[in-house]
Amino acid sequence: MTIAISKLEKYAVVEKLILHSVDLSLYQASVIIDGQEHFIVDNKGALLRSRSLLELQKLLHQVCATQAVLRHTSAYDEMIGGPEKPFTNALEVPLADNQLY
Repeated sequence: MTIAISKLEKYAVVEKLILHSVDLSLYQASVIIDGQEHFIVDNKGALLRSRSLLELQKLLHQVCATQAVLRHTSAYDEMIGGPEKPFTNALEVPLADNQLY
């Protein structure tokens, strides 16, 4: 599911803001609202992406979230031909907006 960044303004507080570390320096964002994860898109419908974590935080500074995390999911097991696991290997690190932008 997706949600436009302009529609996020109608929510006073979202449960969780997740900044996904997709590649070495590529980040995407999603939010959890009412227990469901929604990827954030711009007003044209394209996934909100950035090569800078600070730039993404700046774009989302108006989103008030109970919790904010940086999530990284490793593809290492898949790359070495490891067996499929029944659980995710996602690493979530609490993230604060220090307003360094």
